[in-house]
Amino acid sequence: MSGQQKQPVRVLITGAAGQIGYPLTFEIAKGNMFGPNQPVILHLLDIEPCMVALGGVVMEIEDCALPLVKGVVATSDLKTAFDKVDYVLMVGAMPRKEGMERKDLLKANCGIFKVQGKAINDFASRNVKVLVVGNPANTNALICQTSAPDIPKENFTALTRLDQNRATGLLSRRLNVPVENVRNVIIWGNHSKTQYPDINHGHVAGEKKQPLKEAVNDNAFVQGEFVSTIQTRGAAVIAARKASSAASAAKAIVDHMRDWVLGTSEGTYVSMGVTSDGSYGIAKGVIYSFPVTTSNGTYEIVKGLTVDDFSRKLMDETAKELFEEREEALSFLQ
Repeated sequence: MSGQQKQPVRVLITGAAGQIGYPLTFEIAKGNMFGPNQPVILHLLDIEPCMVALGGVVMEIEDCALPLVKGVVATSDLKTAFDKVDYVLMVGAMPRKEGMERKDLLKANCGIFKVQGKAINDFASRNVKVLVVGNPANTNALICQTSAPDIPKENFTALTRLDQNRATGLLSRRLNVPVENVRNVIIWGNHSKTQYPDINHGHVAGEKKQPLKEAVNDNAFVQGEFVSTIQTRGAAVIAARKASSAASAAKAIVDHMRDWVLGTSEGTYVSMGVTSDGSYGIAKGVIYSFPVTTSNGTYEIVKGLTVDDFSRKLMDETAKELFEEREEALSFLQ
């Protein structure tokens, strides 16, 4: 391990014994999120019925003998879990069950994220950075943000990096180029089937930089199969695995937080669900996925990208869904 180690940071994972929380814990513990010189104290939160399983996760952390891990707090108590944490990864949420309508799912999660948002407000670091993963992620992040009025609004984000990674991987395979050469694919809007994956501003890196749209050279695919495949990829994984995305979700969480904390390289932007500032005609009041650049623990929405008629339509449709979810969620908070 090179370089001088820093003071440990406290990282909370909710739903830590679950399908995503389990691999995510070890990604963080190995240094993949914050770098090889950043020690961590892991706060692992789960519900009481999962505490035996969570104890097993703690045993595995101990058995890995990971030098960056300077402590583990495993608990079902909110105050203990959220106390002085610097980062919160909100993975745990009520899953959608058979016969459950979207309104029912939203109502159930509203109760969870209202309580956890208040715990952030009451116990976490004043500069805590929050990433909401549990679905509906954008609106759950809004509920959390609304319930934590003492924390800056910009410190609450939602995960759409998984969708960006899915889109990047698909294009890499189609073009037969290294995945790292596919740059600046954008996810606009909601982490749902209305999201809009956009290649209009991306490029293929290499000896000669080439616009992605030019490299693909198939508008019917770009506006049809590509969009629908990314929009429904989560459902396709569930149909194949009989379980939702886990390893890919954990990887996307690591990517999102690493870039937020350590910064993106020059000319590179990534997709994050953030509080709309009115950019691209998306009214304020929702957490919407935009392309952003990051540095020194902050992010900035990329401005001035051209939006064609096809993009405008899809961007507005996903915004409409988010505002409908927002109104529903706020009615539950009253």
